[in-house]
Amino acid sequence: MPPELAARLPATTPGPPWDCEVRAVVWLQRAPSPLPSSSRFAGRVRPVTLGAVVDYLSSPVGPYREVFAGPLLRGTLLPVVHIPFIAVDSLPSVHGGRAHWALPKTTASFTGDVGSSVTATGEGWSVSVGTRARGPRLPLRGPLRSAQDERRTTVSLRGRGRPAWVHVAASGLTLGGWLGSGRHPGVVAEGRMVVGPPR
Repeated sequence: MPPELAARLPATTPGPPWDCEVRAVVWLQRAPSPLPSSSRFAGRVRPVTLGAVVDYLSSPVGPYREVFAGPLLRGTLLPVVHIPFIAVDSLPSVHGGRAHWALPKTTASFTGDVGSSVTATGEGWSVSVGTRARGPRLPLRGPLRSAQDERRTTVSLRGRGRPAWVHVAASGLTLGGWLGSGRHPGVVAEGRMVVGPPR
């Protein structure tokens, strides 16, 4: 993390679990590039990436927006993602993600609306996501598991979602390699999300 960003972070943030109200667009796609050899998960990922843009309407650190990309890991009974890229527009969220979940959060600016068209921009990268929902809203409930180190975190979502086509255009040396550009199947969701402690 750049020293100038570290100097701006709060000293503390509420610990897990984080109970949040969210709107999000989530999609699955083939991963154009593997993780770098320096990652502890290099060679352990499937060629599939989970991408998402999330609008946190409420959270323990206030409202904020987030974009992330996470490839699925091999050798797990249930789906587990590793998140090498995640950016938010909230300094308290950067601190909380790094301190409590070992997430490599950085800062970004966001324009547009999650669920229709949104763009996230950071230093040397950008990702634009356009969504076309189709069909009725359906109940949505289930866990998502992530691994950043030797521990795993469970994120549970309970709400409603609509199937969607998600158009992604990413640029930047690293992010462009992980997300690239294209149309992918996804879902537009809203509801309650609880991010548990890593175990």
